[in-house]
Amino acid sequence: MQTLAVTETITTIAEAEKRFGLSRNESQDFFTEWHDQLPEINSNDRTNLEILWKRYIYHRSDGHLLESTVMLLLVSPLLTVAGLYDPPFRIKAEESVQITIADSEETLQGRIDLLVLQDRLWVIVLESKKTMLSVWSALPQTLAYLMASPNTDLPNFGMLTNGDDIVFVKIENQHYAILRVFAPLATQSELESACRVLRKIAEIVK
Repeated sequence: MQTLAVTETITTIAEAEKRFGLSRNESQDFFTEWHDQLPEINSNDRTNLEILWKRYIYHRSDGHLLESTVMLLLVSPLLTVAGLYDPPFRIKAEESVQITIADSEETLQGRIDLLVLQDRLWVIVLESKKTMLSVWSALPQTLAYLMASPNTDLPNFGMLTNGDDIVFVKIENQHYAILRVFAPLATQSELESACRVLRKIAEIVK
């Protein structure tokens, strides 16, 4: 059995689709969690998100931010407001995963930036990049990591961000979907929308 690194092996969407037998689902009914009956943001949450957004903009205005800084300034506070650091969820950082490719002599190995768990259901696989890199560069490896979930027959969700942009992805039964880019760098309302999507996902799996 040959062991390969996810970051070196799964570098394109086409490669992820080929190795895992994935197909993209364009149906409006497949990924409704990002727009259907989203939880509201109360005044206290809005205040916290405003502070988060202003802090991010302040530091971002001085130049590009490293991945670790994006995690510190944007990702961690956003997950806090969305309630994903609280019961029943568990957080694992730099989680090692191994993915065995069906009908192959290959095993893929990698590390997930941040994994949010509810029992054995993977709620959010988060991959972040520094601001100078496109958020889409994290999509191939995110698809790979989601395929390492112990519950691939249930919905699993990923969140990709470089700080400036946020993208959500859903995988279920070998099908995946991605949706429009939320752009916190543009307006605070985009950050609020992303927070509502995170809360919706949290509601579904509790």
